[in-house]
Amino acid sequence: MTSDHRLDHADDDLPVPLIRVQGTPTECGLGYGAAARDLIGANLEFYLRRFRAEGGLDEVAVAAAGRAFREATRRHHPRVAELLDGVAEGAGARVEQIYALNARTELIYGRHREGGAESPPDAGAGGCTTVGVLGTHTGNGHLLLGQNWDWHPDQRDVMLLLCTRDEQGLTVLTLTEAGMVAKTGLNSAGVGVCVNMLGCDRDGLPGPGVEPGVPYHVLLRAVLEADSLSEALKAAFRGTRNSSINLLLGQAAEAGGELIDLELVPGDAGWLHPVDGFLTHANHLETALPVYDTIKDWGGSSLFRSARARRLLAPRAAEGKVGEADLAALFQDHASAPQAICRHVDERMPRAEHSETVYSVLLDLDDRRLGIAAGPPCGHRYGWRDLATL
Repeated sequence: MTSDHRLDHADDDLPVPLIRVQGTPTECGLGYGAAARDLIGANLEFYLRRFRAEGGLDEVAVAAAGRAFREATRRHHPRVAELLDGVAEGAGARVEQIYALNARTELIYGRHREGGAESPPDAGAGGCTTVGVLGTHTGNGHLLLGQNWDWHPDQRDVMLLLCTRDEQGLTVLTLTEAGMVAKTGLNSAGVGVCVNMLGCDRDGLPGPGVEPGVPYHVLLRAVLEADSLSEALKAAFRGTRNSSINLLLGQAAEAGGELIDLELVPGDAGWLHPVDGFLTHANHLETALPVYDTIKDWGGSSLFRSARARRLLAPRAAEGKVGEADLAALFQDHASAPQAICRHVDERMPRAEHSETVYSVLLDLDDRRLGIAAGPPCGHRYGWRDLATL
């Protein structure tokens, strides 16, 4: 299969560019890199500055880390490594920098020290609220997922939707930062994922000479390339990890589909199942993992956002009538503004620590549809894309 790629610029219906590529992982990477070359360059500049300012890493150290993460990716997820190698070549970028970009969570928040890793300086102000509802509790019987993705507002201009169709016929559609290969998304097998950052006392890069774990965004891509929920769970557990991550996973199926939430920390994992037909999550641990949750050092809105989302959804879920409009309304909630589910910039914080809902995403796994609104979503509507038309 020959590579085909194009970049469709944002219009009134879709707030981000859409890149469509097809072929082998290498061909998809080449097409993606070529189509997003300028955006990838801008994103690399942004993160190289952050790596230096917040991680204490110059370009030599970033390159060394990128090479190590490349080896870990090739060992555990070789198809994702082929994709990333292609992205670097297509974008005319250094391959080790592309891998560092996809490990930006580890490099910004994973500085090694005796006794563990330093906590994210903005952990207490961090965001992302995720929700999943079984089809048994939705108005149309479809399995629904969604989230607000909260991050630095400067990233808004280097975001895109990446649609890949591989040589085996699997289509993946995901929101991501230019040069990265996944974040929130779904695939043509009806598998979907939403994501939250977590933090614990085990987070941190290994010492010199020790191969690092699978990067945060490589793990997300591997999950989205799975053709079933079971295979997605296997992909999530493959290899080691250096940073904590929460995955809300689902797959469309008979009897309302299936949902599970994974709390993954270095060396351990916990999981949650739907209660009353749905799941919610924020940025703190909700399972009894034997680690120190670093949210305890910072506090913040995570401590109520997940519970509030459950409370807001409960009446409609009890009626079996949850719909896309209910999730959209939830993601516009302003309780404890500006650090709310619908997050706005808190001007009291230093600019480097600014965070807001950059984009909000809805997923209908039965219809294989993704909706996206610019953030904060209280002022924007969702534009939709159907995998069957891409």
